[in-house]
Amino acid sequence: MCAEVQLIVQTNRAVLPVAEGQQLLYVLVETKPTSAVADVRMPLNFSLVLDHSGSMSGAKLDSLKEAAKVAVGQMGPQDLVSIVVFDDKVEVVVPSGPVTDVELLNRRIDRIRDGGGTEMSRGMRKGLDELRKGLKSEPDRVSRMLLLTDGETFGDEEVCRQLAVEAEELGITVAALGLGEEWNEQLLDDIAQASGGSSDFVPAGRPDVILDAFYTLVQSAQTTVVRDADMILRLVAGVTPRAVWRVRPMITRLSHQALSDRDVQVHLGDMDREQGQSVLVEMLIPPRQPGTYRVAQAEVSYDVAATDAVDEEPPGSQAKRSSYLHRREKADVIVDVVADPAQVAQSNPYVMNVVEKVTAHKLQTRALDEAGRGDITGATQKLRAAATRLLALGEEELAQTALEEADRLDRGEDLSARGTKKLRYETRKLDQLEK
Repeated sequence: MCAEVQLIVQTNRAVLPVAEGQQLLYVLVETKPTSAVADVRMPLNFSLVLDHSGSMSGAKLDSLKEAAKVAVGQMGPQDLVSIVVFDDKVEVVVPSGPVTDVELLNRRIDRIRDGGGTEMSRGMRKGLDELRKGLKSEPDRVSRMLLLTDGETFGDEEVCRQLAVEAEELGITVAALGLGEEWNEQLLDDIAQASGGSSDFVPAGRPDVILDAFYTLVQSAQTTVVRDADMILRLVAGVTPRAVWRVRPMITRLSHQALSDRDVQVHLGDMDREQGQSVLVEMLIPPRQPGTYRVAQAEVSYDVAATDAVDEEPPGSQAKRSSYLHRREKADVIVDVVADPAQVAQSNPYVMNVVEKVTAHKLQTRALDEAGRGDITGATQKLRAAATRLLALGEEELAQTALEEADRLDRGEDLSARGTKKLRYETRKLDQLEK
């Protein structure tokens, strides 16, 4: 039987020299759905939660409405969609229902007008209410909230974070988009992380970008073929994990809660058939005599759609009827230790390329943090170092942005909102390019 998910494990070095102390090893764990689930099409439960405050007037609101039409136009009668708009009030423009009359939905979208201030929690709460309706009718739907704002919400940040936690508990992920430069990136990042979703930056004055963003988010939801995936890397005694990064779909350093002295555990969530997920683990290998060693074992567990299927349960338990099958795939992490330095293999260029992308993202993250703390010298040095890495990766535009921000600090100026958002979000996507 063909597995539904391919599990690939690579290290930056397959052969290590005998050493007196610990040695650093990078382990890249990649998971990607296979052709066995290529034809799966899960019905959607989708809510667009859109800021229509006064600052959205003019071209921004026009682009928003066109993007909403693009999103609705991708869906069909099997999908549920709702559209909620918020300023300092909230309105359900389209209640949750099947996409059977696109023209009617477009007319309702056209009636959206700009309003007052921004109170995002009102929109999020109403969007969750609409999504709950879809979950009641069919719990196995792929449920998503697309949240877009162009400004900072007023006094309800913690409520927004709690609503994101509620979304995650319901199996709803939030894709949070910030339009322009005047929104709170930390809040949107927190909302995305708490819900298991994503956050991104949409430059103002680029209607093509907002259209592409909406299209991509709906397409990703439509092509979801693997649900609730988890990765665990079980470590051999003496091997120490130092850091873990989610690399694809976005580069993100994961919290220390993912690390223990025995394993590394990462919740991968859902996967679409176009793009899998990958995790990079930095670990320290203790001294070893010459020989071949298993230093860890990777395992990914996940659910795939099935019709009238029976879950795989541990021996002795009672099997239950379900619309999902639970699967597992495993792979060992093997290294050779040799006494002859001439036998030490060169580094794996593919893994090292991933390490370089993570390093570039890490440098700009530390630079922005240090600038925020007032360490201008440290921030400037790291921005220039990030620019060097980005140039080596062929990311000339991002490298130029990093240099421009470093120059601003040298002149005694503050970092620009546009430059920091560009660095913060674009360096997360460095591994999205095809191999």
